[in-house]
Amino acid sequence: MKMDVVANSGNDEFYTPVYAIEPLVKYVPKGRIIWCPFDTEDSLIVKRFRKAGFEVNASHIITGHDFFETEPMGNVVISNPPYSLKGKVFQRLFDLHLPFAMLVGVVGLFESQARFNMFKDEQFEIMWLSKRIAYFKSYAEQKPSLNPPFSSVWITKMLLPHGNVFETVLK
Repeated sequence: MKMDVVANSGNDEFYTPVYAIEPLVKYVPKGRIIWCPFDTEDSLIVKRFRKAGFEVNASHIITGHDFFETEPMGNVVISNPPYSLKGKVFQRLFDLHLPFAMLVGVVGLFESQARFNMFKDEQFEIMWLSKRIAYFKSYAEQKPSLNPPFSSVWITKMLLPHGNVFETVLK
């Protein structure tokens, strides 16, 4: 596998707490096979969807699966992608024509001209969360190491009932 496209900030590996995943679970139709392309087996996204009864395939560049080169390993894609690659990630997701949900910071999401043009030409939904997400750096501790000064949203395609959904986060 070709693995030359990696996050270029060196600080893109932040993990998602369960409370940020909970609002999404009810919107994924039963029977779907979920591909988590930026996740290891330790991922709480992987674990939470398996607990909900889904078949989940985790892949990550450290296990030899470059998202940009790997064939989809499911029929819905869910993850927290590297922030520095969000434009490339969304372009590939739109090109795949699969339902997806990506947890991303909303600040600056549409500010690059390329991303603005890409999103304006696509159908997608946004799940707005009631609280900011405190990401963490270690599955062993799960201690919030980043409480960002920005809100995170789930950008989805073909999953939510309409363009904007508002969900309460229970921390």
